Amino acid sequence: MTGEADLAAIGTLLADRTRATILLTLLHGGLTPASQLAARAGVSRSLASMHLSKLVDGGMLAVEPRGRQRLYRLASQRIADALEVLILLAPTSPVSSLRASRERDDLRRGRLCYDHLAGRAGVVLTEGLVARGLLTPSYAVTRAGRVAFNALGIDADALAAAPRPLTRACLDWSERRHHLAGGLGAALTAELIRRGWLGTREASRVVGVTPAGQAALHERFGIEPALLELPAEAIAA
Repeated sequence: MTGEADLAAIGTLLADRTRATILLTLLHGGLTPASQLAARAGVSRSLASMHLSKLVDGGMLAVEPRGRQRLYRLASQRIADALEVLILLAPTSPVSSLRASRERDDLRRGRLCYDHLAGRAGVVLTEGLVARGLLTPSYAVTRAGRVAFNALGIDADALAAAPRPLTRACLDWSERRHHLAGGLGAALTAELIRRGWLGTREASRVVGVTPAGQAALHERFGIEPALLELPAEAIAA
C-alpha cells in the first residue's frame, strides 16, 4: 500500500542552487559531461559529482557512460515538463553583472525547452505557423501545414502515429504566451538546428536564430526578423 506523493523528496532535490543550476542547464535536452555541468554551476568537479549522484538516485537525471566520461541528461520528458511549470511559479533571480544580464536576455530570445524551441523565437515561430495557416489556433496541423513540413523533411502523419502527442501548447515562462511542443515541435526544432538556422551553445539551453535562419523563416513562414528581437522594455527589466 502506498500513501500520498512525497513532494518533500522532490523539494529536497530542488532546494540546492547547484542542483537547480544543473537541472536548468540540462533543459537543453542533450547529454552533458560532469565537467561542463560543474563549470556551469561554478563548483568543483568533486562537488558537482556529489550533486549529480543525488539527482540520479532521486530519479531526476539519467547517466550514460561514454569511455571515461559520464554524460548526464534529464531522466525524461516528464521531468522537463515539471521543471518548466515550476519555472513559471519561481521568482526571478537578481541580475548583478553584465554577463548575467546578457545570459538572461539570450534565454529570453531563444532557448531549448528540452527538445523544442522556446523563448521569443519559439513563440514568434509558433504564431507565424498559425498566421500562415499551417497550424490551426488550437495547433492542429492543417493540410497546408503537412505540405510545408514535408518540404522540410518532416512527416507529420508519421509523427501523429507515435505515442507522443503531435502538437501541444507549452506556456512560455518569459513571453507568457504559448510555443509549440509535442512531436512536431521537437522535429521542427531539430531540423532548424540541423540546417544551421538555429545556433546552439555547449552546455547551455540558449539558442539563437542565425542570419541564414532569419532569411529562411521570413521566406517560408513570413516571420519578420525584427519580431525575433526583445522589446526595449524587456531588455531593461
